[in-house]
Amino acid sequence: MRIGIMGLGRIGAFHTETLAGLDAVGSLVVTDPVAAAVAAVTERFGATGVDSPEALLAAGVDGVVIAAATDAHPELVLTAVKAGVPVFCEKPVARGIEESLEVLRAVEGSGVEVHIGYNRRFDAGFMAARRAVVSGELGALHTVRSTTLDPAPPPPAYVAASGGIFRDCAVHDFDIVRWVTGREVVEVYATGGNRGAEYIRAAGDVDTASALLTLDDGTIAVVSNSRHNARGHDVRLELHGMKDSIAVGLEDRLPLRSVEPGAGFPAGVPHTFFMDRFADAYRAELTAFTEVVAGTRASPCTVADAVEASRIAEACTLSRHEHRPVRLEEVCA
Repeated sequence: MRIGIMGLGRIGAFHTETLAGLDAVGSLVVTDPVAAAVAAVTERFGATGVDSPEALLAAGVDGVVIAAATDAHPELVLTAVKAGVPVFCEKPVARGIEESLEVLRAVEGSGVEVHIGYNRRFDAGFMAARRAVVSGELGALHTVRSTTLDPAPPPPAYVAASGGIFRDCAVHDFDIVRWVTGREVVEVYATGGNRGAEYIRAAGDVDTASALLTLDDGTIAVVSNSRHNARGHDVRLELHGMKDSIAVGLEDRLPLRSVEPGAGFPAGVPHTFFMDRFADAYRAELTAFTEVVAGTRASPCTVADAVEASRIAEACTLSRHEHRPVRLEEVCA
């Protein structure tokens, strides 16, 4: 099949390399506003470079991967859907919840599959956790803990345009909590603080945050995030049930140091970057997209799924600013 890639920044170039190595992908067509980025990718992977999204769609692509800046997502998604081309789009659907809902309404009933990129759904540990919940082996859940700690904050320009830590970082936790538990969030209480980079505070954001989520069956989920985790990139999930408890990310590359006498765990080199931690998941995610393009599976993460994660992020942002619990029904739906 012939796949198009719109946007060749850090994640777009990474996706291009992954797609070039998939057996199902026969050729690539790429575009980016930066001509040098297009030239670099075409030279390295033998892709066809074009000068616009319209030219890319006219090149006979079977599917499109959108890895452009967030502000461009809605227009690019809708342009591809209008052309009848299946879409993989990196999260989020749009910068704001209202615009995300507009995209959702536009794609519903189109008959065109849209797959939003939440890569943790394709990580082996998170998939095993979901199977454990679905099988009932944990019993009824009572507590969920989801953690995302970055080794260092992103640059000031990124922070200023990110929409805040809940919309940019914690949204991965919100999506995976929904997906693994199969439950919906009904209420949140969120807080945050600044202990590091001053430019994060100046942007009106926080560098460390926590959110307490109440799920629709009464399960409590605790989400913890930080831009400052000097030991490495720490992504974990704990599920505590009436019959058993399990953890994702509790392995030798966990960036955490035990001070228990004689403890030798974790013994490996800590993860330092999300592309390192989730390299296999990204490959599985794009492999799944080729199956979506081939028509052998439905989107494994729909626009509706992504909108729900964004609603939780909006509720947490409001909760932090107003210092109060927020019901999800307060956020437009």
